[in-house]
Amino acid sequence: MSIVDAWMQHPTLRHSQHEMFESLRRWTGSGLPEEQLPVAVTVSALEAADVEIGLSAAWYGPHGALISNDEVAGFVAEAGGRLRGVAGADLTRPVPAVRELRRAVEELGFVALRVVPWLWELPPTDRLYYPLYAACVELGVPFCTQVGHTGPLKPSETGRPIPYIDQVALDFPELTIVCGHIGYPWTTEMIAVADKHENVYIDTSAYTARRYPPELVQYLRGRGRRKVLFGTNYPMITPAQALEHLDQLELDEEARELFLSGNARRAFAL
Repeated sequence: MSIVDAWMQHPTLRHSQHEMFESLRRWTGSGLPEEQLPVAVTVSALEAADVEIGLSAAWYGPHGALISNDEVAGFVAEAGGRLRGVAGADLTRPVPAVRELRRAVEELGFVALRVVPWLWELPPTDRLYYPLYAACVELGVPFCTQVGHTGPLKPSETGRPIPYIDQVALDFPELTIVCGHIGYPWTTEMIAVADKHENVYIDTSAYTARRYPPELVQYLRGRGRRKVLFGTNYPMITPAQALEHLDQLELDEEARELFLSGNARRAFAL
C-alpha cells in the first residue's frame, strides 16, 4: 500500500540548528547537526517505509526563511519524484506573499501552503493571513497549519482549534485546511472542528502511532476515516518510527488506505 507523508520537511542547516528546536533535540536525543542533510538520506528514509510521496515544506518566519521556497524546489528536483513542494510565505508582506504563493504553485509546481502560527505569534484569524486564504482557494491548494501545543520553545495559544480554525473555516468554507500535529491537548476540539467543516482535516505529524490519543484512534476507525491524514514531522520522526505500531490501531482495510494515502491524495489533488 502506497503512503503519503502529509507533513515533513527536508531541513536546511538554518532550520535544524535553530535554538528554538533545542527542546526537540532534547526529546529525541539528537545532537546539533553540523552538516547539511543530503536529499538522498531523506529519500532513503521515505523508501524504507514505502512512502511514495513526502510533502516537503518551506519555513518562513518573522526573521526570514529557515527553508525557502526555492530551496524546497531544489530538494524536490533532487528527489526523483519522491518529494512534492509545500510553499511558505512572509505574513508581514501580504501582497508579495500572495505573488510568491502564486509563483510557487504555478511555476514551481507546489501543492499547498503551510504557515506555522507560533513562528509568527499570530493566530490563524489574524488579518495578515486572509489574502493568502483567498489565494489558496483561487489556486485550488490547501492551507496547512499547526494545531496543539508547541514542542519548540514558543507560545502554544495560536494552536487552539477553537476559536481559530473554526473561525477560518467559517470565513472561507471553500478553503481546504489541513491541521498538523493532532491538536493535543485540544484533540477533542480538533475533532469537533473537523466534524463541523467539510474541508477541515487532521494530520498525525509529530506523533508515532502508539502515541495517538484514544479519541483520535476511535475517530480514525469510525466516522473520521475520511478526515485524518498520516504525517511524520520528519526529520524529527522518520516514517518507519511513525508507523512502527500501526497495526495496534486495528484499522479496517478501508480506514487504513484512506489514512495512509487516500485522504491526502484527495485533499492535495495528488
